[in-house]
Amino acid sequence: MYRLRTCAVRLCPLTPPKHARSASRQRLAVGSAQRTFQLIRCYAAPVSTKPFLSGSSSSYVEEMYCAWLENPKSVHESWDSFFRHANAGATLGTAYQSPSALGVSLSALPQPSVEKLVEDHLAVQTLIRAYQIRGHHIAQLDPLGIMDADLDSCVPTDIITSSDKLGFYGLTESHLDKVFRLPKTTFIGGSKAALPLREIIRRLEMAYCQHIGVEFMFINNLDQCQWIRQKFEKPGVMQFTLEEKRTLLARMVRATRFEEFLHRKWSSEKRFGLEGCESLIPALKTIIDKSSENGVDSVILGMSHRGRLNVLANVIRKELEQIFCQFDPKLEAADEGSGDVKYHLGMYHRRINRVTDRNITLSLVANPSHLEAVDPVVQGKTKAEQFYCGDTQGNRVMSVLLHGDAAFAGQGIVYETFHLSDLPSYTTHGTVHVVVNNQIGFTTDPRVARSSPYPTDVARVVNAPIFHVNTDNPEAVVYVCNVAAEWRATFHKDVVVDLVCYRKNGHNEMDEPMFTQPLMYKQIKQQKAVLQKYAEKLMAEGAVSRQEYEEEIAKYDKICEEAYARSKDEKILHIKHWLDSPWPGFFTLDGQPKSMSCQSTGVEEEELAHIGGVASSVPVKDFTIHGGLTRVLRGRGALVARRAADWALGEYMAFGSLLKQGVHVRLSGQDVERGTFSHRHHVLHDQNVDKRTCIPMNHIAPDQAPYTVCNSSLSEYGVLGFELGFAMASPDALVLWEAQFGDFHNTAQCIIDQFICAGQTKWVRQNGIVLLLPHGLEGMGPEHSSARPERFLQMCNDDPDVCPTLTGDLAMQQLYDCNWIVVNCSSPANYFHVLRRQILLPFRKPLIIFTSKSLLRHPEAMSSFDDMLPGTYFRRLIPEEGTASHNPAGVKRIVFCTGKVYYDLAKERKTKGLEETVAITRIEQLSPFPFDLVKPELDKYQQADLVWSQEEHKNQGYYDYVRPRICSTIDHTRPVRYAGREPAAAPATGNKKAHLVELKRFLDTAFNLDAFQDQP
Repeated sequence: MYRLRTCAVRLCPLTPPKHARSASRQRLAVGSAQRTFQLIRCYAAPVSTKPFLSGSSSSYVEEMYCAWLENPKSVHESWDSFFRHANAGATLGTAYQSPSALGVSLSALPQPSVEKLVEDHLAVQTLIRAYQIRGHHIAQLDPLGIMDADLDSCVPTDIITSSDKLGFYGLTESHLDKVFRLPKTTFIGGSKAALPLREIIRRLEMAYCQHIGVEFMFINNLDQCQWIRQKFEKPGVMQFTLEEKRTLLARMVRATRFEEFLHRKWSSEKRFGLEGCESLIPALKTIIDKSSENGVDSVILGMSHRGRLNVLANVIRKELEQIFCQFDPKLEAADEGSGDVKYHLGMYHRRINRVTDRNITLSLVANPSHLEAVDPVVQGKTKAEQFYCGDTQGNRVMSVLLHGDAAFAGQGIVYETFHLSDLPSYTTHGTVHVVVNNQIGFTTDPRVARSSPYPTDVARVVNAPIFHVNTDNPEAVVYVCNVAAEWRATFHKDVVVDLVCYRKNGHNEMDEPMFTQPLMYKQIKQQKAVLQKYAEKLMAEGAVSRQEYEEEIAKYDKICEEAYARSKDEKILHIKHWLDSPWPGFFTLDGQPKSMSCQSTGVEEEELAHIGGVASSVPVKDFTIHGGLTRVLRGRGALVARRAADWALGEYMAFGSLLKQGVHVRLSGQDVERGTFSHRHHVLHDQNVDKRTCIPMNHIAPDQAPYTVCNSSLSEYGVLGFELGFAMASPDALVLWEAQFGDFHNTAQCIIDQFICAGQTKWVRQNGIVLLLPHGLEGMGPEHSSARPERFLQMCNDDPDVCPTLTGDLAMQQLYDCNWIVVNCSSPANYFHVLRRQILLPFRKPLIIFTSKSLLRHPEAMSSFDDMLPGTYFRRLIPEEGTASHNPAGVKRIVFCTGKVYYDLAKERKTKGLEETVAITRIEQLSPFPFDLVKPELDKYQQADLVWSQEEHKNQGYYDYVRPRICSTIDHTRPVRYAGREPAAAPATGNKKAHLVELKRFLDTAFNLDAFQDQP
């Protein structure tokens, strides 16, 4: 029934009208066509012709209607009948009458039938769409010609590779020379609106099935899809001037000869060379050139080891002698720390871009062997630079990430980083991702390394276009990179360039790849180098002569030899030459090194009261907050009136006072805006207006620094890496990452181990990031109890067997020498001070804070304003200040502890009536260990036995770290006993009753004065 109803629409030869429309006729057509088009849509809706008659095709119907107004005989009789009755006001179902009803015989219609012509046009449109969607599957992407980049040798059924496949669309060879009108969703016609089918297929093959494969049809944005189609479908788009070709050749010469030079000089050294993907160098330089042309003046790069030295030499333009001297095993390091291997080091360089004559800053971020770990770090650093220069759209600062194919598909951090790409507080407004697709991992075949067709398929989740390109065609590589840079500048979205290449040597230059990939490496040995191929192409074209080519090679070889000679004069290595994030002016004051001291971290009472007032109010008019939150703010106001602060208010005052001093504060993590434990409430939500929020902290003072507090995606690895990168950009910001529970930092362990713990030692790069890790055994089970302090303490670099000389400002010297600071505060005031000290120190160290959960609302965990006024400091150790301290000779036991267990111990001591005989000392800063403060405590209570008490199990927590250091402090003259839970595999029990039993047991042990009498 539906087919009969739509015959008026389907029996139309859709050939272009030949009549030009006059202005008067066009105005008439627009008015009259409304009824006609309504009828057309009603007729067409039930059948598959609807897409053909909607969207861009409706303009064609309008054109045909206007042509009919000029000359009714210019259209087929079926349309003539339809337009006549429609203009006369016919209703649905009566507008069309067959030509036979008008006295015209259907047998007079041309063959094939009009209906068949429509179907053929639809088939051609479907064919075009098939190439746009799946043409990349048959593109010639592998330079070796032995591997399908998508791991599938089958040709899609709907791609025309022979005349036999025309039948899939209901077409035959007779259609190849027939002319078909092109839809507006393709640009293959150029200025032509119609082409023969044979030419349509040829142009589609040229656009989508040569050395470039384009994946973009999954993008759900028509404008973006049309933009990409235009870049690849228009005939003749990939044209290069003579000068551009010569520049490309020169860049290929540099990329190739650099690797060959290293091979000649250090044939037995690992360098993770770029042989097989030399096109990477012109690819990166093209991205930088085009981005510079579009206004970018800072590019931050991240990459793993493959080709890193080449990128440093020929993209960042690191001095060659500095690279070459890294190969000399006799040279000694001049800087502190152990350093890192040359293909892990970073670099920062500001220079003139010779293509655009504009200044550009290039920064390559140092990276360990953990491949993709640097991805979020680069994004965070990029975000910070954008933030500090007011670049809200990413027009001036951008990031470029280089990946390996196996890592891109296999490392989950890639996915986490992509999902940060469009989040408001994390977006860098588009990243260009370049994949060095060796088509192999270390020794792993891609067919057993991933389940997706391409290694780049992960990028599809954020609608990033993916451009695959055969790197043996340098011009195709450069064109694709130009398009990628333009995409980023136009849409501020991520884009992926997949450089399909090969790895000439093994995983490193000492490895034998024939063990595992014999057929691939037989082909590689026969492969002609891409430089030679391209040079021969240009010489055949007459673009360069052989003499010019050889002179270009000789010129660069001479540059390398001269740099090699200079490298011999470098007597020592300076890792500081390889800094990727210099902080000019931070380490000096008036041209002189800063004093190694720290001013008081206290704040005037008037300022504390003012910040407390902001914290307990809603500084926006007509803003409705939740009723429960009203009580919270009222409670804060009451605390301020009493000159007291709980944990949340202490944090608020630390942040607020720094903001008032012009220090930017950024707090990030899962649910940090409210706080996992509903204590923070730094972002207020209007209960009546969607998305209306208020951040009171940004209303402290007119000229304050901005406060950024942002809930992160449900990621630890990616987000912590991002915040680390953000903290790299500037030392004058307090950047904090809070784990939802301290336990959850374990999925970010790679960032902690490789970047935070050892970053300064490996790369001479200080960083002041703060990790807030909620910690404490409270009967909540093994997954919500322990931040694993033993892991952080095990990685501290202080010697447990050496008590430092207790002279001078030992505390400051220790802080300067340590790799990071580990604290567990027991009071809001101390938490307040340690946060402020982090900024007021004359240097930067990572700060690990084991924060509490139960102390957030513990009635005893309160601090007076007196503990936060000028002249007060962070207390690394809080000694016994009660009754026991007045009669040290009568004290039989001194219990050392840290964190919230102090309150359990103090309560139990009071219950047992032992306040005169047991002293409790809190070690608030665990590392660097406060030897200078522990010793006076031990000397004071010389007759007391020593106990370390903790709520964590014996093989966890702090005991193994603290015990040897206390022993070293007293030269092992007295033993240190343990009072806590027994060793266990899990951090905590999941049974509340068992938890309380364990707590009671270790508290009894701590205060049983006879418990250790029989121990040596």
